[in-house]
Amino acid sequence: MSETLRKRAAGLLALLCAAALCAGLALGATGCAGSAQDDKKADEPATSAAPETYVFTDDLGREVELPATIDRICPSGFTAQQVLLTMAPDKMVGLAQQLNDYQLRVFGQKFADYPVFGAVLGASDTLNREAVAAADPQVIIDTGEAKKGAEEDLNALQEQLGIPVVFIEAKLSDYGAAYERLGEMLGMPERGAELSAYCTDAYDTVQETMAGIPEDQRVRMAYLLGDNGLNAIAKTSFQGAVMDMVADNVVVVDDVSGKGNGNEVSLEQIALWNPDLIIFQQGSIYDTVGDDPAWAGIAAIDNDNYYEVPNDPYCWMNNPPTVNQLMGMQWLPRLLYPDAFDDSIADVTRDYYATMYGYDLSDAELDELLAHATRH
Repeated sequence: MSETLRKRAAGLLALLCAAALCAGLALGATGCAGSAQDDKKADEPATSAAPETYVFTDDLGREVELPATIDRICPSGFTAQQVLLTMAPDKMVGLAQQLNDYQLRVFGQKFADYPVFGAVLGASDTLNREAVAAADPQVIIDTGEAKKGAEEDLNALQEQLGIPVVFIEAKLSDYGAAYERLGEMLGMPERGAELSAYCTDAYDTVQETMAGIPEDQRVRMAYLLGDNGLNAIAKTSFQGAVMDMVADNVVVVDDVSGKGNGNEVSLEQIALWNPDLIIFQQGSIYDTVGDDPAWAGIAAIDNDNYYEVPNDPYCWMNNPPTVNQLMGMQWLPRLLYPDAFDDSIADVTRDYYATMYGYDLSDAELDELLAHATRH
């Protein structure tokens, strides 16, 4: 081989080696880049699944572990049943108390076939624990007044059944907060907000109106019940919250009863109180009292200024004292001071039933409800 050919061959070999080296370096660089990307992906946390449970702090300050999604609920008793029927009827797996025909008309005939569990934590414990367990609720909900010993009772029930039990405080002055809490817990924020806004507005409207009516100008009244009309809801009782808010409740007693049947009183005592207006609970003596000579001389009876509290789907004033009182709170002051409000009893009744129960009253139903509940 000539010197010239040797030089050309050596140059070509050098070029081939250089090309191979560059290709190797490029390949190595690509490989490293890929490894870096893979390492980076490996370092990133994997997307975690939504948690199956969370801790909810109820209105007694108890921390309760609940399912993240709740579709099956159970009322602890009668007050909770009323609240849940307004908030989440489709999530209920049973009832504390069977519904009557009017209640079935409002809430739906499907509830006629629902199991009835009874109530716990009330005046008596009738809760059928086996039936509750068979219905498999994800949570038992208790509502109402925070009573002494409630925390221990709820903890005991929760441990006994192995089902979470939650308490939501529900009181006349702040049902708005109760519905917000229920909306949060049940994954129903829009319904919770709707009911919260309605309750808050209704309460504030009555409060603002009553602020313009001095205490000494408020109607002197009594709320009587029982077969003979000789049971009375006393001033400062939990059952009498609506009256105390808007009227001068003349029933002042030493030993105030918190029970739905109030305090037993005598006709002589009622005559001494001599209320200017009386409301009777349905099932009492409204139909006959005007013709009973024993009641003559009592101002409310003599002046035909007595009325009957509507009772459908629940008593508007109490018994039990829960969201039904919100209707009574709007009815009673419009009965007592009709000129103080821009809307009528009929207006607020229609609105309450539509908002709280999702039920549109017919004209005939409205007339029947208010037949004995408006001024003669």
